[in-house]
Amino acid sequence: MSANGYERALEVASRRAQEYLTELPERPVRERESVEELRDRLNRDLPETGEDPVAVVEALADSAEPGVIATGSPRYFGFVIGGALPAALSADWLAAAWDQVGSLYVCGPSASVAEEVSGRWVLELLGLPPSAGFGLTTGGTMANFAGIAAGRHAVLEREGWDVEARGLHGAPEVRVLVGEHAHATIAVALRMLGLGAENAITVAADERGRMIPSELAAELDRSEGPAIVCAQAGEVNTGCFDPFDELAEICARHGAWLHVDGAVGLWAAASPRLADLTHGLARADSWSTDSHKWLNVPYDSGFIAVADPAALRAAMGVSAAYLTRADDARDGYDFVPESSRRARGFALYAALRSLGRQGVVALIERCCELARRMADELTADGSLELLNEVVINQVLVAIPGAADDAVTTDVIERIQRDGTCWLSGTTWRGRPAIRVSFSNWLTTEDDVRRSAAAIRAAVAEATA
Repeated sequence: MSANGYERALEVASRRAQEYLTELPERPVRERESVEELRDRLNRDLPETGEDPVAVVEALADSAEPGVIATGSPRYFGFVIGGALPAALSADWLAAAWDQVGSLYVCGPSASVAEEVSGRWVLELLGLPPSAGFGLTTGGTMANFAGIAAGRHAVLEREGWDVEARGLHGAPEVRVLVGEHAHATIAVALRMLGLGAENAITVAADERGRMIPSELAAELDRSEGPAIVCAQAGEVNTGCFDPFDELAEICARHGAWLHVDGAVGLWAAASPRLADLTHGLARADSWSTDSHKWLNVPYDSGFIAVADPAALRAAMGVSAAYLTRADDARDGYDFVPESSRRARGFALYAALRSLGRQGVVALIERCCELARRMADELTADGSLELLNEVVINQVLVAIPGAADDAVTTDVIERIQRDGTCWLSGTTWRGRPAIRVSFSNWLTTEDDVRRSAAAIRAAVAEATA
């Protein structure tokens, strides 16, 4: 193996990547082979001696591509997975080639500054306090973890307890209150932070999925002491937003920390047209979101912001004698859980600079318009029933009369096998449902029409 191995292997990777991206708009969205076939392709004994890098990359592309789901397709509507903007994808390639450590300035000065600038841009776009502390995480799970950890620090510090030094044993009890439809990653964060997923107090939501302020106030009134409230910007099924202004007022009265899980919906704050949904958002204490969803930055790219940077630093900061710090520079490991991490700031910087403020707004608003069009297309002939008010990019439909999961599961499997589009199922208030999520910059009205026709055909076949 020699230095010129880079050039030859990268040529293969570039060619195969460009071939894939060129066919992406018309590629079937589903995988082309079963798990058994993929194992036959990829599973082999570890070679005793090394192989030529060019041959390895070519073989990997040949073997793995049949099992690649076209998540970047304009007709991929599952799990709110965005595509990859050209500038962001290209910057991500550079980030891999440069191989900078994104957590320590002295290991990647440009990576540190790119993260600093792009993070400031995100705060500005979302109308969050410019003085907030922020960090780039793997995704929403670790962003929620960091935000709730900062809240745990703050509410216990007010009680005179140093949780980072002393842990939770013997500490004042921290009540955590979550909405009825809180995302599963909130529970994961509570488990990792020692607060306990089952200890969370569930606050009732209205018929659209929004936390009811009076119910939150009643729960907080039941006891005094440190409390953390987890609200949502963009419920995972309906896309609804909690009433932040009222929740913030209640939390302020009770001295509770307000965290907003906004993996998808937080980006709506950038749109003047959607401003009513996010009224009062900036009054919260911490906010999480994902850039690899609506912003179309390649995986992985989460974002956490905390109004009080000191609380985030206290919860996340790392110190050791061997770590070299630069006096006037930003060290990313002060703000997120991961120390060894890729330089995510490059792709985020490139995405925001290539779009600009107007481009971000246009991307968000176009996805919302396409979601409303999809809702109209799916319900036009009565074969599907709309379950939600389409406030942002989420469309939730159900098959009329389908009392159990069997018919809905059959429909979803037919859609996925067909390959025109890809989506997933869910349950909403006890009803099996089909969820269609819009977040890809490539999606067009024609993609909506083609996908809606495929979905309606699957419903007709399954219910014939």
